[in-house]
Amino acid sequence: MKVADIVRVLEALVPAYLAEEWDNVGLLVGDRQRRVTKLMACMDVTEGVLAEAVKAGVQMILAHHPVIFKPAARVTAEDAPVVHEAICRGVAIYAAHTNLDNAVGGTNDVLADVLGLSDRSAIVPVVRREQCKVAVFVPPDDASRVGEAAFDAGAGQIGNYRECAFLAHGIGSFCGQPGTHPAVGGAGRHEVVEELKLEVVCPRSKVPAVCEAIRGAHSYEQAAIDVYPLEDFPPGCGGGRIGRLRRPATVRSIIAKLKKATGSPSVRLAAPAGAGKPDGRGRLVRNVAVFCGSGGSCWRAAAAQGAALYVTGEMGYHDALDAVECGLTVLCLGHGYSERIGIRALAGHVAGVMAKLKVVESSRDRDPYAAV
Repeated sequence: MKVADIVRVLEALVPAYLAEEWDNVGLLVGDRQRRVTKLMACMDVTEGVLAEAVKAGVQMILAHHPVIFKPAARVTAEDAPVVHEAICRGVAIYAAHTNLDNAVGGTNDVLADVLGLSDRSAIVPVVRREQCKVAVFVPPDDASRVGEAAFDAGAGQIGNYRECAFLAHGIGSFCGQPGTHPAVGGAGRHEVVEELKLEVVCPRSKVPAVCEAIRGAHSYEQAAIDVYPLEDFPPGCGGGRIGRLRRPATVRSIIAKLKKATGSPSVRLAAPAGAGKPDGRGRLVRNVAVFCGSGGSCWRAAAAQGAALYVTGEMGYHDALDAVECGLTVLCLGHGYSERIGIRALAGHVAGVMAKLKVVESSRDRDPYAAV
């Protein structure tokens, strides 16, 4: 199989449109036509991880954190050693970062599964802005021809349905100025005609081609076309998850579950005064929110939705202080420990779909912090 084949599977599982606007996800290094027999999963592509991959005969790495995050002015052995070495060795690198965190079944859902949260929803829903709606006013006899032209140019796809459109009747009026050649009537005459409003959706990238196709199929000298940017909220997708435990549980028991599932050797606990003696571990909670990685800034949204416990990777001092003052108990697993189970689960999905692909996990990928 090729890199492109694996990319197609990954983009079906964790589409790029689920990533935050500031993120950089997808195939960051490599040739889509390169053959792949072995894929390695990791959190971060370090020099050690790349050396391990080369030694193990890996042709592609699936990483959580992007190896190229900020724009790179140079790709040299001195300025970007890991990227440069990966290119030289022919190792492709794919990053599934916030799109994995936000996806249904992604990192946040994996964390929620550890605790058995039910009735869950995203704390911060993803807003998708990749689609537009194109509307055009056509005479009834043009509707079929113009619609087909729009579909052929890439419009009208909604999920697994194609050639989707909406038609509404109306009355259009116009008056052509001197030099025009209207399809109905003549220049300088006010005309009132029956028209249909044809609406189709299409990706932003295809809007120019769709508009050009509509103009080419339209009988009017000047087609009236409107383009509206759309916002969509993919169901179940977004940052964090909030839900309910089957029955109230102590913070102590939740800590034990999370440490076992994530491998975190220790957690940081911040609890309101009097929230169970002596340090909050005995507090009973039922409404729990999880937010992998750096979720410290979203605790207010979780608290507003009724969370009593907020589990995240890391949180700043002042955010933790404010959260506790508002009555919220906070658990910080460590950034990497809160996310590693997500990339591991994604690698497992890829292995399940692509039986001929050998998928391994890096043994040199580890958290930079140690509990001492």
